[in-house]
Amino acid sequence: MKPPLTPQSVHDSLAALRAAMHAQGVTACLVPSADPHLSEYLPDHWQIRQWLTGFTGSVGTVVVTAGFAGLWVDSRYWVQAESELAGSGFSLMKTASAADPSHTEWLAHHLAQGAVVAVDGRALSLAARDVLGDLLRSRSIALVLDLDLPGLCWHDRPALPAAPVRDLALDLAGESRAHKLARLRDAMRQHQAQWHLISTLDDLAWLFNLRGADVDFNPVFLAHALIGVDGATLFVGAGKIPEQLVLALAEDQIRVEPYEAVAEALAALAESDNLLVDPARVCCTLADAAQAHLVRAMNPTQYFKSQKTDFELSNVRRAMEIDGAALCAFFAWLEVAIAARDTETLTELTIDEVVTRERARNPQFVSRSFGTIAAFNANGAMPHYRATPGAHARIHGDGLLLIDSGAQYLGGTTDITRVVPVGDPTVEQKEDYTAVLRAMISLSRLRFPKGMPGPMLDAVARAPLWERLAEYGHGTGHGVGYYLNVHEGPQVISYRAAPLPHTAMQPGMITSNEPGLYRPGRWGIRIENLVCNRHAGVSEFGEFLEFETLTLCPIDTRCVLPDQMRPDEIVWLDAYHAEVRSRLAPLLEGAALSWMLQRTEPILSAQSRDGRL
Repeated sequence: MKPPLTPQSVHDSLAALRAAMHAQGVTACLVPSADPHLSEYLPDHWQIRQWLTGFTGSVGTVVVTAGFAGLWVDSRYWVQAESELAGSGFSLMKTASAADPSHTEWLAHHLAQGAVVAVDGRALSLAARDVLGDLLRSRSIALVLDLDLPGLCWHDRPALPAAPVRDLALDLAGESRAHKLARLRDAMRQHQAQWHLISTLDDLAWLFNLRGADVDFNPVFLAHALIGVDGATLFVGAGKIPEQLVLALAEDQIRVEPYEAVAEALAALAESDNLLVDPARVCCTLADAAQAHLVRAMNPTQYFKSQKTDFELSNVRRAMEIDGAALCAFFAWLEVAIAARDTETLTELTIDEVVTRERARNPQFVSRSFGTIAAFNANGAMPHYRATPGAHARIHGDGLLLIDSGAQYLGGTTDITRVVPVGDPTVEQKEDYTAVLRAMISLSRLRFPKGMPGPMLDAVARAPLWERLAEYGHGTGHGVGYYLNVHEGPQVISYRAAPLPHTAMQPGMITSNEPGLYRPGRWGIRIENLVCNRHAGVSEFGEFLEFETLTLCPIDTRCVLPDQMRPDEIVWLDAYHAEVRSRLAPLLEGAALSWMLQRTEPILSAQSRDGRL
């Protein structure tokens, strides 16, 4: 999709939508950032919100009436949205978090009785429809779900993606499709369900040991699946699955049917049957098509794929070594490039090009796992900043360069953030950097009871920042897939999320650890490693877990103020760098090896040499 480049194109799209609303008798149009699979990252066909507003962030909700147009986003996107919405006719509506349904309250309080709200039910979850419908109904406002008003106006809308689906060999998957389906059917029996509908793409990719390329950065494909007690049907676009793979799926009693046939299959289920659906992960249009009784519960595959097996973790550790070696080569290059920046042009765009090039040298590399964030100084204060050819910074002068990047390898998914100094950082920048590092270390060293809800761990990471009356608006940790989506559930480390049972921390879960500190218009700092829950021991108080740090890459100590760290925190940092040395040194040579050895020098030894210990 080619996003709108001018406020005029956004004005034209908005005017066309309002004309369609008027023709259909609609008072307000709601546009979520979603598709029929309720994905975070969307194929171009479903990038409606970006086409309509010009806002390029990954999350946001739009409401349009005859006299108002608003975009609701959380604090990660406030600065970006304010810039991209300038002159567009859309107002920035700030929310506390991505889960804040402020737009729902706005609709209920600003529309008169008898008003009509339209939203494409294919892009609205069953759970969200229930909340929205109940609230509007209480105010005598009608909700229409079968109108795709933006689709009526978007005349050059991209087609659905047609990338082929490929098999994930057992020597990479580690568990057969048949075994995964058997586990799923055991869970279905516990819910007394004869059928289970799955629409979330990473659940499908994991369950069927398949991968695709329908969505940027995520190795998934557009599909739905209906799982029965004896067989399963995969609804996917014609021709996307090669015939040989269709035959292989058939051996596991998996049929392949057209993507569009899923609603008809749901309508054919017996009313006496029970259909297991995840209200947050199934769109209301499909849920309403089913004749069977709905049993509402989280997809069991969410739990299964989040708890990585020993086989998967061994592959992930190898992927981290591969990634760490590539990053050492990149950072060695970067240090030379920064030193030569007065004679050569170094920009944020260059960072993405080179870090991707270094990763792509390994044959296990598949793609980036998300769009690289390379943000210098003030741009770093926008947590989800993206440099573009039309808007990016040249890296010159003094300051901080934040680089958040990741890769998909055949054996794992990586996500890492590092901040490096450019020139001479200020004392205040070093103080902020040290506080964020302490926050990351604090969570890294934590032990906690097995089954502890992830949101309850968040305060441990934030405490070193709260000491300085500082805070950040995003969560501290999200789940990460196994050669799958870089964002997955069900665990999350964020006090803004409810500590519900499904957020319980279990062995094998991979989660990001990424506290930050952002000073708008000045700089931003985030330091991120991926960690894995592992067994820490059993006592009279039960079983405890701890984090194994998976990411292997030096943390730049040139911005660290050791006198503002506790001795045990310095010991952790030195031990981490010793691990990086031992694991990466055999993979490196030349400039990359020299850079890694220099950047992993222990702080304690340096302080001793300076006579400070």
